[in-house]
Amino acid sequence: MQGIELRIKGKVQGVGFRPFVWLLANQYELRGDVNNDGQGVLIRLLEPTAQQLQQFLHDLQTQLPPLALITDIQQQEKPWENPPYFDGFEIRESENNAMDTQIVPDAATCPACLKELFDPTNRRYHYPFINCTHCGPRFTIIKAIPYDRKNTSMADFPLCPDCAEEYKNPADRRFHAQPNACAVCGPHVWLSNQEGALIDEKTPIKTTALFLQQGKIVAVKGIGGFHLACDATQADAVQLLRDRKHRPSKPLAVMVPDVSFLKDLTEKEIKLLTSTAAPIVLLAKHKVPSLAEQIAPQLNEIGVMLPSNPLQHLLLREVNRPLVMTSANPSGQPPVLDNQSAVEYLSDLADYFLCHNRDILQRADDSLVRAVFDGVEILRRARGYVPDETLLDHHSAHNVLALGSDLKNTFCLLRQNKAIVSQHIGDTSNEKVRSQLEANIALFCQIYQFKPELIAIDSHAGYFTHEMGKRLAAQYQIPYVEVLHHHAHIVSVMAEHHCHEQVIGLALDGIGMGENGQLWGGECLLVDEKHCRYLGGLPAVALPGGDLAAKQPWRNWLAHLHQFVPNWQEIAAQTCANYDWQLLSKAIERNLNSPRISSAGRLFDAVAFGLGITPPQLSWEGEAACQLEVLASQSALASLPFDKRELPTLMPLNAENKLDLAHFWQAWIALDSSNADKAFIFHYALAEGFAQLARQQAQRHHCETLVLSGGVWHNQLLRRLIKEQLAEFKVLSAHQFPMGDGGLSLGQAVIASQFNLICA
Repeated sequence: MQGIELRIKGKVQGVGFRPFVWLLANQYELRGDVNNDGQGVLIRLLEPTAQQLQQFLHDLQTQLPPLALITDIQQQEKPWENPPYFDGFEIRESENNAMDTQIVPDAATCPACLKELFDPTNRRYHYPFINCTHCGPRFTIIKAIPYDRKNTSMADFPLCPDCAEEYKNPADRRFHAQPNACAVCGPHVWLSNQEGALIDEKTPIKTTALFLQQGKIVAVKGIGGFHLACDATQADAVQLLRDRKHRPSKPLAVMVPDVSFLKDLTEKEIKLLTSTAAPIVLLAKHKVPSLAEQIAPQLNEIGVMLPSNPLQHLLLREVNRPLVMTSANPSGQPPVLDNQSAVEYLSDLADYFLCHNRDILQRADDSLVRAVFDGVEILRRARGYVPDETLLDHHSAHNVLALGSDLKNTFCLLRQNKAIVSQHIGDTSNEKVRSQLEANIALFCQIYQFKPELIAIDSHAGYFTHEMGKRLAAQYQIPYVEVLHHHAHIVSVMAEHHCHEQVIGLALDGIGMGENGQLWGGECLLVDEKHCRYLGGLPAVALPGGDLAAKQPWRNWLAHLHQFVPNWQEIAAQTCANYDWQLLSKAIERNLNSPRISSAGRLFDAVAFGLGITPPQLSWEGEAACQLEVLASQSALASLPFDKRELPTLMPLNAENKLDLAHFWQAWIALDSSNADKAFIFHYALAEGFAQLARQQAQRHHCETLVLSGGVWHNQLLRRLIKEQLAEFKVLSAHQFPMGDGGLSLGQAVIASQFNLICA
């Protein structure tokens, strides 16, 4: 008897794909079966007619369930000498073999579940863990493949008869929904105090809402970690949270009950907020009324999200006001994941704890995105987006594990043409973050049945990830490849855009290891997927105090004055009177703990300090640069059309193809302009200088494409200015991954795969 096998790959497990196939097959009266395995989904059809097969394949691709995605369909005829008996179409049990399918990210509560959640006649009325095949936790509860209940944290909750009936019925929306549960058989919520003692198990969400309205701080367990919550409209409550968390000015994210609490939203912003990823979306402040000023002081934007799980929907509906929802972690530590750790480590931060007993197996911070003039940009990629695969145009000859950077760490698994970039891990200077990184790598390798054959590491020998990569390479007895930081930055954007030509890359960030041990942070590079060549950029300037200069902007101001301004001592005496600038200047002159670096990030710090807009000690990365961008946006020059601006060239190129900062500083300091105008003129000068350099080098090397990457390019104003000035070129920047170090591991993996192919 003649049979047809269809091998389906993509996001086809845990998304209601098999019942969807079952319904289609019954609609067309097909005989056969469908099952999950490590490769994805296998459909077997027994003697279909040509018309049946054609209609089935058409609907299979055009009527997918909301979370499903097909990346590949392979069809082959298979004659069966002893075919299994098919009276109709069946769903077979899952099989586990070589892993080659996608794991689905966590998805926000779907409209159908939301309707049931607030329906008093529904058996799941107000049940804080309602979900179906179209929504709910996926990545954060998985520990093995295939994605079956026994391989998730729901294994601890046997299904009651009603839930089991739904789970087994292919026609039900909850067929094989692995987190399926109800109040009878599933997880539950309770409220405890700072000592962990139970306060309320009957109406914990109502009681929590009451405490929040009274100005209390509550640690709330979510899907991918805990949040610290307080009333975002009460200044005293917000300030108390800041004081306890030692977070003087870093912006806080806010959760609102629904979009009616916001105003003047664009379609793109509404789409992001209401997407299944449910990220934090950066919105202009005027779009989020009635908040305490302390939410995002001195900034133009506020990070806003909608409830992404039923517990949050219930809490926000009950409290009926915006809440601060910031990651629940002591200062400098990663967010906690379990109830015991929450009470142990957060008792100095939270007054109460809203906990539940469904374990979080994978940490997933809230993703952070923004709708901007050139599309959507992702600043932090985690819950809702991870672990989506990125399909590349070429196949790697070997399995590559790329370890990313030490800041904003992510790692990447690359197998054949599929890259999987991890969720945001964080700053590896912290021992607990290092442990989470190593545990996540081990888990990803286990889940994806991935055995590394080549390891990619940042070329900075002082990075933890550099040493870790060497250690893993020795453990696996495989080679490792050192990748230049900024080469990886540029190639990460190229990989996203499927760009394989030689490009001019503009890499602007805080710090990264460059050629010959030089510290870079503002470079123009000639780049392809295999090679990286320096063409020019910012001149190297002393970094007095090393890493301390990234936290104390006056040090960068002094270093730039010392190098570029003849009367620097006179200016330093006026502007640095509160600091020991004379001692530091001697350290610069003697090259004591003052490595030289061409850093755009530190240039922003110096300009911000020169305008007097930064605190003596920065409390979060990018603080000075963000405040400088806000100030620049207030200038009347910012609203002028591109062709109406008549500004002098303040950063011309010198003979070495470097931006002339001596000319800039002397002219800029002498400007008789407002602070806002001076902030804008700096942005304009920097964009103009790099645009001139990029244009010159693109013409010399016959490049038609320019690539922007590095964390400085998250500055919207700077990115808009340079794209205006380079309108004749194709200018690429990142949209699916952060332009900062969060996207670095993808570039490392692609470069390493090319390196290995050359050396094989």
